[in-house]
Amino acid sequence: MPAKSKAQQKAAGAALSVKRGDTKKSELKGASRSMEKSMSEKELEDLASTQRKGKPQHAEDRS
Repeated sequence: MPAKSKAQQKAAGAALSVKRGDTKKSELKGASRSMEKSMSEKELEDLASTQRKGKPQHAEDRS
């Protein structure tokens, strides 16, 4: 599943860093904190590896 925005891609990268032990869990905020808890390392890797070119900074809220 590719990231829908640059912000989502960055949050996934931060959560992945914690999963791999490169960053302390206490340094996570907001979406990256919940992503770290609810997603597997493979899912985070897929989101974090999404190309940023052509992505909006933030995805539209469609609710």
